[in-house]
Amino acid sequence: MKPSLLVLISLRDDSYASVAASFDILYAPTPEQRTQIIASHGATIRAVLTNGTTGLTADEIDRLPDLEFVSALGAGYENIAVDYARARDIVLVNGAGTNDDCVADHAFALLLAAVRDIAQRDRATRDGVWRDKLPLRPNVSGKRLGVLGLGNIGLKVARRAAGFDIETGYHNRKPREGSALRYFDSVVALAEWSDFLVIATPGGAGTHHLVDRAVLDALGPLGFLVNVSRGSVVDTAALAAALEAGTLGGAGLDVYEGEPHLPQALVHLKNIVLTPHVAGSSPEAIGASVQNFLVNAQRHFAGEAVLTPI
Repeated sequence: MKPSLLVLISLRDDSYASVAASFDILYAPTPEQRTQIIASHGATIRAVLTNGTTGLTADEIDRLPDLEFVSALGAGYENIAVDYARARDIVLVNGAGTNDDCVADHAFALLLAAVRDIAQRDRATRDGVWRDKLPLRPNVSGKRLGVLGLGNIGLKVARRAAGFDIETGYHNRKPREGSALRYFDSVVALAEWSDFLVIATPGGAGTHHLVDRAVLDALGPLGFLVNVSRGSVVDTAALAAALEAGTLGGAGLDVYEGEPHLPQALVHLKNIVLTPHVAGSSPEAIGASVQNFLVNAQRHFAGEAVLTPI
């Protein structure tokens, strides 16, 4: 008999079929379905598949008495009640490493699009506006890039920057052992040094509004911000005000406070590029994430150690 798995995130047909081969799926990608299925089938559920944004609460864990395995499909797990789950001896895993290249690619795409004003120039070209009527835009090459959060994704962003002859510095809570990149002991100091700032740090209470008005002011009117981590890391009101006033040159965002609802203060701005939290999504990345989940789950239910524990 296959274990019962509660799936709290949307799965494409091929991913659903792969997971269904090993589990009896209870599919609840909407809040209403989630509440209903936990109420009606909570006693049978042994595993949960979620992600960092969707999470799993302590109250929900209490309603799942046989729960023994929880997986975040991607790397993030900020809205999973990790400590509470550990107190119940529930095994926790994530998809660390499965979509790093995809996220780093997207971060650089946002940076290029924001600095070179690709979205607005696409629109202008379609409207018949030719180049002499458009303001000049700066190079990306030869500049300074600050990476906030030099984890696996941050390192991949820095590697891509090297191909553009960009000098990279970073800020973490402490210097990363073995890294030859320049370390800054504060986000403000990093922003003051940088032309571009890419956010690749985890979300959660510890990084809430880490990028605030002081950081944006330090980055300055010629600076550009890219966020592919979590919307909560950036003070949205401060960002909107800086972009509106021109005290920040531009931005590229894939994540937002309150998503999937887009902050309306950003919608009308022309110096920002917006994408709908897709940085980690590609056929390759999703396939790798699902396969990682399945391997971890199979190992757990076989009594073996998981590969990517939280």
